[in-house]
Amino acid sequence: MSEFPEPPPEAHVPVAATPGGNRPAPEEFERATALTEQIRTQVARVVVGQEEVLDQVLAALLAGGHVLVEGVPGLGKTLLVLAVARTFDGKFTRIQFTPDLMPTDVTGHAIFDSETRQFRIRKGPAFTNLLLADEINRAPAKTQAALLEVMQERQISIEGRPFDVPRPFMAMATQNPIEQEGTYPLPEAQLDRFLFKVSMGYPSLEEETAVVRRVTTGRVGSGLDVKDVETVASPDDVVRLQQVTAQVLVDDRLVDYAVRIVHATRAHSGVRVGAGPRASIALIRGGRARALLSGRDFLIPDDLKAVAPAVLGHRILLSPELEIEGQRPEHLIPALLDQVEAPRQ
Repeated sequence: MSEFPEPPPEAHVPVAATPGGNRPAPEEFERATALTEQIRTQVARVVVGQEEVLDQVLAALLAGGHVLVEGVPGLGKTLLVLAVARTFDGKFTRIQFTPDLMPTDVTGHAIFDSETRQFRIRKGPAFTNLLLADEINRAPAKTQAALLEVMQERQISIEGRPFDVPRPFMAMATQNPIEQEGTYPLPEAQLDRFLFKVSMGYPSLEEETAVVRRVTTGRVGSGLDVKDVETVASPDDVVRLQQVTAQVLVDDRLVDYAVRIVHATRAHSGVRVGAGPRASIALIRGGRARALLSGRDFLIPDDLKAVAPAVLGHRILLSPELEIEGQRPEHLIPALLDQVEAPRQ
């Protein structure tokens, strides 16, 4: 447990805080935390279990980032994203990535209108609020790269013309960690665009029993719908939540702590390639979102520790010796965190 104490209610501002906008009014921050809790409650009405995955997805949404989810089929990844989209009346699009999927199938293209004798733009499914790129590693690198611009710049270029995507925008990609035949591993540049990489595991016995009861009680088919999820916000509300998240206070010592964590990945003997500067930025962004989810308007070391596995796991490459032993990057994160001393007050 971190020994970084919470300041008293009237003295939240640290001695040295990072610059970055005005601090939100207390009543605005209270509204933001209340709305975030409403969104979480509504999603939990249809998504059984997977609390940590839900928190990571919500944290990425609050931080304005993207999520890569690993998990075998049938664990509710699509349901989760669809439920989140319904909570703020956002537009949801799912793209099933396949080997024959073309980049223009994702972004859109210009088509010739025979009546007007002019070209017009047909926008692709990436023009949405929440984009689910299902089994993203089944499409070749050229198609995967079609998402690079929109994930980084929040715009899509078609025939040399940039088009903004709706706000908020978040991409959630999935990949099956077991079945690798006929897949195209995501290049490091693509992986680095994802704020988090999380693993969705099997539900517990009780959770799976609850899912089976819910699906088989008076229903035809085997799918779960999101009709029980209520819309509690608008897309503009979510954009404001992201702005409030960006104003969560960060002590300079915590910036230093985040950077030292990332530097530790580059010095570890079992790591072939360490994380880059984008990981340090992602730790702060993700940590701020976790602080808001916890009802705080300031960052503490535990927030950074909570997001470190999801931030660092896909940004480091292990040495061949550890790969042969079956180790995964996320297995090293707890040891790395133990090596880096957290700030104390």
